[in-house]
Amino acid sequence: MLKREVRIIAWDDCGFRFAAKTVTLIGAIYRGASFMDGLLSTRIAKDGTDATEKIVERIISSRHHDQLSVIMLKGITFAGFNVADIKELSKSTRLPVLVVQRKKPDIKKFLAAMKMFGNYKARERAAKSAGRIYKYGKIFYQKAGLSRDECEKLLRLTCVRSDIPEPLRIAHIIASGMSGESRGRA
Repeated sequence: MLKREVRIIAWDDCGFRFAAKTVTLIGAIYRGASFMDGLLSTRIAKDGTDATEKIVERIISSRHHDQLSVIMLKGITFAGFNVADIKELSKSTRLPVLVVQRKKPDIKKFLAAMKMFGNYKARERAAKSAGRIYKYGKIFYQKAGLSRDECEKLLRLTCVRSDIPEPLRIAHIIASGMSGESRGRA
C-alpha cells in the first residue's frame, strides 16, 4: 500500500553554459505531493559518465536515506549526455526508480547522438537498461524496482498541480532558479 506521504527524492539538473565542465544536480526530498522535507545537491561532469555514481553517493550519505522510498528522475540524461543507469541506481541505493518525461524519447536518435561521446558502450548499456517506455496521461515513464501498477499509483498521488509529479516539478523549479530564473515549464 502506497502511503500519501511516501518519501521521494526527485532529481533534475541546473542549466549550464556550453563551456561548463560540471553541472549541479538538485534533489528535492518530498512527502508525496504534500511538502518538501529537504534538498540535496551534487555536481556531475558535463557530458560525463558519473551521474549514477554521484546520485548514489549523495543519497547514501544523506541523513534522509533511511526514510526515502522512491527516486524520481526527470529523464535519464543530465548535464548533456551524462546518462543515469536506473537499474544500477536502484540496486546501489536499494530504492525503486521512476523516470518521468514530457515527450516520448526517440531512442534511435538518442543513441545516434551519443556516439559522438567517449565511452559509448557504457552509455548505450545504461540507456537500454532503462527499459520499456510507458505512457501515463500526457507523460511517459520508465521504471526500475517498481511494477507498472505501483508507478501509476505513485503518479496519481504526485501529479497534483501539473502533468509532472510535484517532487520533480519542485526540483525543476529550484534547478531552473539556480540557473537564472524558472520559466514555468515544470
